[in-house]
Amino acid sequence: MFDGKSIMGIIPARYGSKRLPRKNVLPLGNKPLIAWTIEAAKKSKYIDRTYVSTESKIIKNIALKYGADVPFLRPKELANDTSPTIDVILHFIGQLEKRNIYYDYLILLQPTSPLRTKKHIDESIEMLIQKNADGIISITKTNHPIEFTNELPEDLSLDNFLDPRVIDKRAQDFPDRYHINGAIYLGKVKRILNEKSFVYRDKVYAYKMSRKSSIDIDENLDLQFAAHLISKNE
Repeated sequence: MFDGKSIMGIIPARYGSKRLPRKNVLPLGNKPLIAWTIEAAKKSKYIDRTYVSTESKIIKNIALKYGADVPFLRPKELANDTSPTIDVILHFIGQLEKRNIYYDYLILLQPTSPLRTKKHIDESIEMLIQKNADGIISITKTNHPIEFTNELPEDLSLDNFLDPRVIDKRAQDFPDRYHINGAIYLGKVKRILNEKSFVYRDKVYAYKMSRKSSIDIDENLDLQFAAHLISKNE
C-alpha cells in the first residue's frame, strides 16, 4: 500500500512457449526464471500481494514455493500464443472481485524481465503518486535510430532502403528515442477495466530503465546474456 492506496502485483506466466519452450521455468542463475520477478515483487515496499496467473500446475507450485499467491488456474483458452495479455488481466481481476477482493492499483510484471528489481518497481509506484498519474509504463532507449531501419523486400535489395537525407549521418545525429520494454505496466484498476488497456490517452507517464535492466527473455541467447550479467554482478 502507498499513500492509502492498495496495490496488487500480477505476474502472467503460461507454460507453453514456441520460441523458447517452458521459458518461464527455465533455470537462470540458481532459480527458475519466474522466481526473479516474484522475489522482486515480494521485496517491494508497496505491493500488498503478489499473484501469479497461470494455467500450469508446475508453474503454480513454483510460484507458491517463492511466496506468490495462485488462487485459481487460468482457463486454457487464455493460455495460448494468441491470448492477449490484457484479456488475462481482465479475467484475473474479475475472478478476484467475485471473491470480494478489490485493489486500487495493479502492477503487471512480466516474468521475462528478470533484471527488473524492487528498486524499479518502487520507483515506478512513487512516480505514479507524485505525478498524480493513472498509469506508468517502463521504457528503455532504442539501440539504433529508426531512420536506419526499413522493411526488406523478398529479393533483399537495399535499393532505396535508406532515405538519402540520412545516408551520411551518424547515429548520434538523431534524437534519443525510446520503446516500451515490457517490464512494468502500472495503472488504476478502474481505468484498466474501463479502457481494457494499460496505454491510456492521458495521465500515463514513462519510467526509464537502463538497457541492462530491460533485457527481455525471448530466446536462448537472451537467457544466456542474462545469466552472464547475473554472474558478473555476483
